[in-house]
Amino acid sequence: MTEKPQVVGLLLAAGAGTRFGGPKALVEVGGEPLVLRAIRTLRDGGCAQVLVVLGASASEVHALLPPEVRSVHAPDWETGMGASLRAGLAAVPERACAVLVHLVDLPGVTAQTVREVGALATRSVLARAGYQGKPGHPVLIGADHLTELAATLRGAHGAKTWLRERAVRLVECAGFGHGEDLDTPEDGVRLGLWSAPP
Repeated sequence: MTEKPQVVGLLLAAGAGTRFGGPKALVEVGGEPLVLRAIRTLRDGGCAQVLVVLGASASEVHALLPPEVRSVHAPDWETGMGASLRAGLAAVPERACAVLVHLVDLPGVTAQTVREVGALATRSVLARAGYQGKPGHPVLIGADHLTELAATLRGAHGAKTWLRERAVRLVECAGFGHGEDLDTPEDGVRLGLWSAPP
């Protein structure tokens, strides 16, 4: 029997949420903090392990995490997403076949989306969810690419340019959810998460 490739979910949850008014990892939707919602999505979608990268309000967010979820502190998280992603990739176990990168402020991403993208896992894969043809998250990165990608990450310089220069398979996921981010409280009203800004 062939062993299923191990996909590690890497959740970036370090931001201060300045446009929102506070860290989005702690924002509640239906009584559930976004960080727990995202962890549940990754686990229900088949990720063998979930790593959460922390920065702003790290102790508060860490206190919410289930015991089986490992947290990684990004010491330079304030410089941007590239720093958070670099810290997260450094913590990925060697046995991982691929890493599924997800962002904490994407409440419309579903477990089915994670399953669809994660099903393509190989050590050489580069794939990501698409929504009506538009590239989005999560992003699946095979283990063979991690060292090269990590070397390009610094501060606010994330993986966008690196991915754009490579052949990345787009997995259409609009039928399972949406990839719109939650930047402001007003976005939550537009997305139907609450009737008025919290």
